[in-house]
Amino acid sequence: MKTAFVLMAQYNGLAIIPLERICADYFTHLTADMFQRKVLAGQIKLPITRLEPSQKSARGVHITDLALYLDRQRDAAMKECAQLNGHKKAS
Repeated sequence: MKTAFVLMAQYNGLAIIPLERICADYFTHLTADMFQRKVLAGQIKLPITRLEPSQKSARGVHITDLALYLDRQRDAAMKECAQLNGHKKAS
């Protein structure tokens, strides 16, 4: 199953998901401001999109970027699990 398709269903076809919704669904331990700070500090590798150049502009994450991030996190978890269990990574 493709992550992007699941996200399109979850977010009713939105292309840009607001930071508040990203945090509520995937980063429940963070506020939108904390999430943004972690992204800007490079602690979370996920690009934030501004809808206008204004500082007060709405910010969100493009659905494709979120899908790639989730897939990378899963790949890292699968690799760690395989190492802990003494198996080679499955393709």
